[in-house]
Amino acid sequence: MSGKRIVQRGLYFEELDLDAVYVHSPGRTVTEADNVLFTTLTMNTQSLHLDAQWSASTEFGERLVNSMFTLSTLVGLSVGQLTQGTIVANLGFTEVRFPHPLRHGDTMNASTRVLSKRISASRPGQGIVEFEHTAVNQHERVVAVAVRSTLMRCRPEG
Repeated sequence: MSGKRIVQRGLYFEELDLDAVYVHSPGRTVTEADNVLFTTLTMNTQSLHLDAQWSASTEFGERLVNSMFTLSTLVGLSVGQLTQGTIVANLGFTEVRFPHPLRHGDTMNASTRVLSKRISASRPGQGIVEFEHTAVNQHERVVAVAVRSTLMRCRPEG
């Protein structure tokens, strides 16, 4: 095979712009099957996610999407653009909140802002980046916000 070869990857530490907002695409429409599968795979037997009859009697009037699915999908939507092949490790979350519920049939769209970044003092060729991930539904209601610290690769020399 001849010609230019392009391999998709995330951004290296140096390529991440402080305070930039990265808008991720495509979004993800969440189905009932997504919610039930994730909820049962993770042994979260919360009736609010599984029991339509019980959930109908709550203030929400229906089952809600498991918030851990919402969080996982939010971070996942950022991978192709930001961290595919350039992350070393997920260091942790300092903040996670769900201001509005995600429902079956909602489409989640995500963006990420780079809050801070610094070269690692103990790991040559790597840096620590703090991301703020935000998910909104199709009505632009914020359904999740997560602040996450990651260990990222620096651009290879040469």
